[in-house]
Amino acid sequence: MTRAKLSWSDLAGAKVGIWGLGREGHANLRKLGSLGVEPILVDDHPPANPDGRPVLATSEGGLAALEQCDVVVKTPGLSRYRPEVARLSGLGIPVVGGLGLWLAEADLRRVLCVTGTKGKSTTSSVAGHLLAHLGYRCMVGGNIGASPYDPAEDSGSGDFDYWVIEVSSYQATDLPYSPPVVAVTSLHPDHLDWHGGVEQYYRDKLSACSQPGAELTVANADSDLLTERVALLGPRVEWVSADDDPGADWMEPLWLPGRHNRRNALIARRSLVAMGVPGAADDARLRAAAAGYQPLPSRLTSIGTVSGVTFVDDSLSTNVLPTLAALDSFPGRRIALIVGGHDRGIDYAPLAVGIVARPAPTYVLTLPDNGPRIRAEIDQAALGHQAALDQAARKLAPDQAPPFAGVTDCPDLESAVAAAYRWAKPDGVVLLSPAAPSFGQFRDYRDRGEAFARAMRAIS
Repeated sequence: MTRAKLSWSDLAGAKVGIWGLGREGHANLRKLGSLGVEPILVDDHPPANPDGRPVLATSEGGLAALEQCDVVVKTPGLSRYRPEVARLSGLGIPVVGGLGLWLAEADLRRVLCVTGTKGKSTTSSVAGHLLAHLGYRCMVGGNIGASPYDPAEDSGSGDFDYWVIEVSSYQATDLPYSPPVVAVTSLHPDHLDWHGGVEQYYRDKLSACSQPGAELTVANADSDLLTERVALLGPRVEWVSADDDPGADWMEPLWLPGRHNRRNALIARRSLVAMGVPGAADDARLRAAAAGYQPLPSRLTSIGTVSGVTFVDDSLSTNVLPTLAALDSFPGRRIALIVGGHDRGIDYAPLAVGIVARPAPTYVLTLPDNGPRIRAEIDQAALGHQAALDQAARKLAPDQAPPFAGVTDCPDLESAVAAAYRWAKPDGVVLLSPAAPSFGQFRDYRDRGEAFARAMRAIS
């Protein structure tokens, strides 16, 4: 895929179209305004415009307007594989992303890009926290938050020592350059509708590691999908496993549960060392810097206890991989797992196998829309393991539950939480780790997490 090597400065005086007016689209609009550029605005579903700017619908004159532009700045949510993008490119019009425009003129030695199917937000936030508490001015942005070029954030002024940028697979397709150090936390099928297939998703996701400027990728050694694709990881790879540095205690103040989060913290630290950040290699300084870290919301966040039952919000887990990691974070604990949401067509067989094989009691409650499909996979996995399950059950005392306790479809989150609580008593965990996005039922993962907390409070 050819990536246009343009910067924001190159757009001054050009005829520019903005395609897509989500969060990053509005940052693009503000950045162009700071350059004195009045862009053409296009969106698939034009929003209300309180400032009175006209916005064209893509299918109702918008594409034709973009065809008259010198450059089109696309929001990441619009797939690069849409026929409209091919048409614009065929006319010689560069279709670029705001993050790529920023990287084209950033001091890449001071930029860490973090990508991965899951774990990239936690890794980015840990790296940013460590940098800030080592005494450096650091911005954490990209997919996790503010755009590094947005004038409203005062983040494009260069008044930072370092930038930690979380890069989604959508954004990776727009990057014309890589910084010398890129971190990759995990790899698992995701966003297949956007990328058009699983292998294309892998190539797009990992392309952030190998554009001009790339030198080193710090990668998850525990992922077979990553180790099998070392050729996509750039010129040199440094592997990090959850079992590395067994005696290291610097990360204890982070209070991050689970082996996967231990690995995320190690990847963050190894990346900072590779960048040559002073103090990053000093365990004592790093332990002091780790103090005060605030875990990101809806990522294995304990939100309360009701009559001995712990409620854990992991609403941001929208894929199989993080949900399996969430289950592994509570070894030996009785877990009522709430899964399901928007169906992106991913394979839930690995999740089903992991649930059925879990050695501690596990009860699953599924939600629309893909709950029935997840249940079917779990039922199939349970049949395949029935002999082993029967044998395990016979070894248990009469008052003990078998390891896999079954699966139930629920009509909504409130009823799932109530049923999960009844089963998890007296000392279990109610875990919301949906392995699916929240589209359709909730505004976003935060809204879903807040609904989970309300359901817990209703019980208490």
